[in-house]
Amino acid sequence: MSPEGTWDLTIATPVGRIEAVARLWYDDGVLTGTAHGAGQDVPLTDLVSDGDRLTWRQSVTRPLRLNLTFAVTVTGDTLTGTSRAGRLPASQVTGVRRVERAGAEH
Repeated sequence: MSPEGTWDLTIATPVGRIEAVARLWYDDGVLTGTAHGAGQDVPLTDLVSDGDRLTWRQSVTRPLRLNLTFAVTVTGDTLTGTSRAGRLPASQVTGVRRVERAGAEH
């Protein structure tokens, strides 16, 4: 199943839960995406979809300046996995794909 869509993510970090929204789509056959959270929009890089596995990288500046690496498994409209920031312990990531309504703007 394609990972395309809008995903509501929850990242359980040692300092608390972070809510984010990831949008994934194919552009000329290339998986592309952005993430929004903590008042910032960032591009997703190195996006790879291999079967039910999905990986990507992103850089954030809030609440701290971090380079994050995500590795998740997509099962239907849910995903689970981890996010890592360098040598820090991995944080658990869960997500639910939003149901797009007919005629909804993208």
